[in-house]
Order: sequence, then structure tokens, then C-alpha cells
Amino acid sequence: MLTSTYIHIPRVGATVEKKIWASGIRTWDEFLDKKSDLHIPRSKMELIIPGIEESRERLVSHDCEFFARSLPGVEHWRAFPEFGDKVAYVDIETTGLSPCHSHITVIGIYDGKEAKTFVRGIDMDDIVEEFEKYDFLVTFNGARFDLPFIKREFPQVDMNKLHADLMYPLRRISLTGGLKKIEVELGITRSEDVAGISGFDAVRLWHQYERGDEEALELLLEYNRADIVNLETIMQMTLQRFIDNKFADCR
Repeated sequence: MLTSTYIHIPRVGATVEKKIWASGIRTWDEFLDKKSDLHIPRSKMELIIPGIEESRERLVSHDCEFFARSLPGVEHWRAFPEFGDKVAYVDIETTGLSPCHSHITVIGIYDGKEAKTFVRGIDMDDIVEEFEKYDFLVTFNGARFDLPFIKREFPQVDMNKLHADLMYPLRRISLTGGLKKIEVELGITRSEDVAGISGFDAVRLWHQYERGDEEALELLLEYNRADIVNLETIMQMTLQRFIDNKFADCR
């Protein structure tokens, strides 16, 4: 999808992009081959051609920060196929909903192979170094919740990365509501131990752990691991639907 994208080029908006797609042109290479057949203003053509050339160079050099800066935030998912080789599926647990009055208790990171959980008071400071390993972050409601919490408590974490907050593209394909509801709609199941646990339960489990209940912490970590592993499953199940829906807009 990234190589079909034009809205990251300065002064090129969604209307021009849809017009290009409606003409049957899908990729940057096709655009350069068939540009003479396109009925778009010369002024836009003079922006798009060098924009494509730069984008191709940036993609070859794996410059994730370029696309993170130039793509609208809600469209970062388009770059997943190209930059998903260094992905972190991220989810946090907290003592409440306000970054100003609550704090993080657990940060979960899944790279597609290994799920890691970082716990307050044990090893949470290690996430600063951990985040350096990734070019692409995937969350659910992370733009409003997870990442602001992390940035507030760990301002040294580099957030100049691509970030797909799945809540928004999922809405476009009529998958709405919370993460657990969407999992059910997609047929994704959780283990019996954590199937009924909610975000409010996660707060309760943390307080039980603070009172000395180690089993409560283990259950909280299992719940968090289910969140991050299922984010990958959701991405893999719905990415093509995101793409098909995007192209359908131009018909």
C-alpha cells in the first residue's frame, strides 16, 4: 500500500490520490510509466514525480522516520508491509485512565516472536533501550492512551517511528468498540484464565500484587500478553481489508 501512496507528498491530498487510483494506476512505477495518460494539473504532476523519486530512495534506505513524518498519522498502517520486519505490538496496564494522575504498571511488547512484559518496580526502565529496536509500533487506542502514558513517564523514549493505531482503520471496515469486542467478532479467543478479564480487573490485579499477591501479577502479565499477541493476529487478519477498503473509496 505504501507504494500506492501519494498523500505523503507535500501539497498532494486525498482527492488527487483517489483520482490517480481511479485511473487504474496503483503503484509509483505505474504512475511514472503512464503519467502522460493522467488528467491531473501540471502543478501537481511537478510535485508528484520528484516526490515519488524521493520516496523510492527513502524506502530503499529503510528510512522509517521519513514516512513517519510525512504520512498522516491515521495512515501509517499503509507502511506496515514495508517496515513490519521491526515491529512492536505494544500495550500497557495502568492504575487509571489519566496520564496526569495515574501511572503505568506493565508495558507489554511483542515482536511477532517473543512477548516481553516490563513491570513497574522491577525492570520497567529497560523499555527505553527496548524501544530502540523497533521502527513500527502497533497499538489499539495507543495514540490517545498508551503512547502518551509512555512518553510522560519515559520522555527519553524515541517516538519518531511509524505507528498504526488499529482502532482507526478497524472503524473504517465496521469493526468498532473495544479490543475484546473486536476479537470476538473476528473469532479470536483467549485462554480461560484471562477471557473475562477487563481493564478494570487489571487495576484490581495490580493492587492485589502490591499487597503481596504474586499470583495476581502473573495473571495480569498473562492478560497483557494476550493483548499484544492478539494485536498481531488482528493486523494479519485485517490488513488486506484495510487496503481493499481504501481502494474502494475511489470507485
